[in-house]
Parts: sequence; C-alpha cells; structure tokens
Amino acid sequence: MRTKHIWRLLAVVATFTLVAAACGDDDDSGGVAQASCAVDETDGDLAIFNWAEYIDQEELEAFGDEFGVSVTMDTYDSNEAMQPIISAGNSGFDLIVPSDYMVTVLIGAEKIMPLNKDAIPNFSNLLDEFGDLAYDPGAVYSAPYQWGTTGLAVNTAVVGDDFDPSWSLVFDPDIAGQFSGQITLLNDPREVMGAALKYLGYSNSTTNIDELDEAQELVSAARDNLAAFDTDQADELLVGGETVIAHGYSGDMFVQFFEADEPADFVYFVPKEGGVRWVDTIAIPFDAPHPCTAHTFINWLLSAEHGAALTNWNYYSTPNEAALDLLDEELVEFLTNPELVVGGQDSLEQLVDTGDFETNYSDAFIEAKG
Repeated sequence: MRTKHIWRLLAVVATFTLVAAACGDDDDSGGVAQASCAVDETDGDLAIFNWAEYIDQEELEAFGDEFGVSVTMDTYDSNEAMQPIISAGNSGFDLIVPSDYMVTVLIGAEKIMPLNKDAIPNFSNLLDEFGDLAYDPGAVYSAPYQWGTTGLAVNTAVVGDDFDPSWSLVFDPDIAGQFSGQITLLNDPREVMGAALKYLGYSNSTTNIDELDEAQELVSAARDNLAAFDTDQADELLVGGETVIAHGYSGDMFVQFFEADEPADFVYFVPKEGGVRWVDTIAIPFDAPHPCTAHTFINWLLSAEHGAALTNWNYYSTPNEAALDLLDEELVEFLTNPELVVGGQDSLEQLVDTGDFETNYSDAFIEAKG
C-alpha cells in the first residue's frame, strides 16, 4: 500500500473546508509578546495541560531524558473546562492542546502567545494544508497536533448489524429506549449540542437561539436513556460491556477496538446526518513559565519520528507529512475506510467560534444535563 499517498489524500480532503479564505498577518500578535528562544533551548521543566490519553507517557519521558527536564501532564475533558483555567492566568502550564474553534477564542482574548517559528524548524514538516487554517490564519499562534472526527461507536453484538447509522440511536426515544442506561454522550457542550443540531438538520455552529433551544430540548429528552455524560471513559465503558452505544472521538474508539477481545463486534462511524471534523493544536499560554522548553517540545513533536509515534499510539490522523511513511500500515487501512463517514465528506463540519454566542452553548448544555 502507498501509505504516504493515502494519508496525504486524506489530509487534503479533511482540511479542504477548513482552509482560510485569506492569509493572516504573521506580525499581528496582539498584545502578547513572542518568546525569544533558540532551537532546542530549555528554560525549565515542562508542564502540559492536555486531553486524557492523548500522548504516550513514554514519549514524555523520552523528551525529558533527552533535554534534561521533568515533564508533568494534567488533563481536561473539554475545551470549556480548560479555557477558564488558562484565561485566569498563573495556571503554571507551558503547553495546552486546544481544538480549532477554541484557538480562535484564545487568540481573541490574548491568552496564547504567538509562536517563534525560528525555534521550531520542524514546522516545515507539516502538510501545506495545515499551514493556513481558518481558526488561526498563517498558523501564528498554534501548531496542528492531530485531527479526527467525532461520531458514534456501537457494539453490534447487542445492537445488531442492521441499525440505521443515524444520531437517532441516541435522540429517537423509540430507538434509544431499547438500550436505556447503555448509552453515553460526551461531557462536552459544543460536541453534544452539535450532535443534536446535526440530527435536527442545522449547523453545529448555529447562532440561531431557536435552533439551539430545540437542540437543548432534544438532549434533555435523551437524558433518561443515558448511562452518563462521559468523555474520558466512553470508549472503555463500551468495550467493557457496560454500554452499547457511545458518542466519542475516532482515535479513542479505534484504540479500544484493537484491544478488545472481539474487535469485529464494534464499529465506529460519523452518522449520516453529519458530524464534527476537528483539528487539535498545541499552543503556549500567554504567561507560560517556561516558553522556551515549550517551543523545544513542539519542535521535537513535529519531527518525523515523534510525530509518527504520536499517531501510532493514539490512532488519530497526523498533519505531519514527514511522519507519514512511519505509520503502521494496519492503522492506515483502518482509518481510510470510506464507510467511516456515512454521509460523505460534505456532511462533516468544523466547529467554529461563535463569539458572544458561545455562552449560549454552555448554558444550553448545563440545562440539558439537568
């Protein structure tokens, strides 16, 4: 198999709708100063704030050993959980991993610093399509980390093989009621409200309050059939047999499927109504205590070897062109299955910053959870 060709094609398709209409100004860094750092410079230990199970602990230890620093990592389960901690200042974190729309929020609030790309020569390893995306034109403030989709995973040994690949598995009471107490939704405002909005035929980034209210009512009604709103353990609960339908991220599900006793019993897909295609990034908080160590880590992660190690461990798609030839072939075959996106590529939509409307999503989610 021509692994490199397939992954480049996938990256082009995945980012086609994300490319900014116009390039950003690399000098437009607002009021946050850029760190003055040399390549491979360290200025202290590294503290990372990241999604759970998103990087191999052995990789963090390898970086620490190579550069003579200690590396610690705390985790969060949604962008909305991370953002107020970083925005309040004095978080102590040197690196964060915000998703695309949250990068826009953090840039606007001047809560992340512009990257010093002279200290990140491996930035050139990124596929061209990831160098100028709408959430951060010109990639001034963030480096792409991984990308993937959000959809549903199903235990077909229980649900069967002839189910409708639709969000109705969660939101239609006649269908979901058959599996009451065995369904999870992510503990994430934009993802959950976005799923309900897509089921209703709306944009997952709507700024129409009536549409959002309708989605809130849908999630509220679905609550009685849920085992939990859970991000960190949704995949494990599914494969462990405690649930049979799980809302989750592509890579999380793939990892668990490969480790299951009967992997053929599980399927992941983006429902026919559509879902989220996202890009997660790596960025440096505006008051990071050790910004040079952070730059050195970003450069290290964007190397071919460590970029491939990241994807081969967490099973998400890589934006790193230099890493493509080092990816596990079995993983590539799994991820390039066209049946993963039931409604086709056009059904995928990126979450975008809705400005002042963002608070409505958080409020709707809180109300829907009860």
